[in-house]
Amino acid sequence: MDILMEYLPFLIPVIIIELALAITALVHVLKHPVYRFGNKVMWIVIVLIVQIIGPVVYFVFGRGEE
Repeated sequence: MDILMEYLPFLIPVIIIELALAITALVHVLKHPVYRFGNKVMWIVIVLIVQIIGPVVYFVFGRGEE
């Protein structure tokens, strides 16, 4: 438990950033029907399962032209 308390100041911002990225990417996936690669279900799974990297991958490769 002491180790967790030692790393807590580092973990809280990382968790907040991960949640913000995931929520933003998920909202974008659900609102927009056009993607460069894949379909809606694939991007939802990638955004929710792959943690921090999933939303970043979506915004770099998956987001279609608006």
